[in-house]
Amino acid sequence: MAGETQLSPACHNNMTEIKDTNPKDRVGIRKAPMSGLPAPVLMECGLVKLHGDLKYGAYNWREVGVRASVYYDAFFRHIEAWYEGEDLDPDSGEHHIAHAITGLMVLRDSQMFGNWVDDRPISHKPGWIQDMNERASAMIDKSK
Repeated sequence: MAGETQLSPACHNNMTEIKDTNPKDRVGIRKAPMSGLPAPVLMECGLVKLHGDLKYGAYNWREVGVRASVYYDAFFRHIEAWYEGEDLDPDSGEHHIAHAITGLMVLRDSQMFGNWVDDRPISHKPGWIQDMNERASAMIDKSK
């Protein structure tokens, strides 16, 4: 019926609502959604990016690339600092989690841009994480 909102049977949320009065909805809902990303977190990442721009230069990684190990190490330093109870990075004053997210975004962008240096070690056999999880589960079951 004209004027009524239709919901996709596959997903019952606002992301799939199509209004009969707006033909752009049919096209727009099939594009990569940005509305599901939390704006406050994105803005925190923007502040972290500004801090990095002022310190190292804007989009420096697109000019010279990045080494995977450097961003992996920075990610873990920020996550471990946060996990150990330090919320804010002492250098920037911004949240450690925002630093971790921003660093991963830069690494991923460099991968997509095609100029990252893959200096990761030789991989373990596929499935090693599942193996460890199964060992943990067996250990827990045994302790009961």
